[in-house]
Amino acid sequence: MSTPRFLDEIGSKLSELAANSPARDIEKNVKAMLGSAFSRLDLVTREEFDVQREVLAHARQKLTELEARVAELEARLGEGGAKGV
Repeated sequence: MSTPRFLDEIGSKLSELAANSPARDIEKNVKAMLGSAFSRLDLVTREEFDVQREVLAHARQKLTELEARVAELEARLGEGGAKGV
């Protein structure tokens, strides 16, 4: 019956070693460095990007509509100016 207890002790020792291993410290340090580097970059979230893309699409649509309206008004102005000459 001491065999299962022995295996439990080995398992707990291995878990303890894994938790205190240098690899774990390196992983924590790398994550901290990457987090710091990303925070210094001028990045946006996907949500912010999608919102800005929609705003830009709306602005482009409005610009196209306004360009068509200006062209129509210029055409009318050209017709009226030709008649008055």
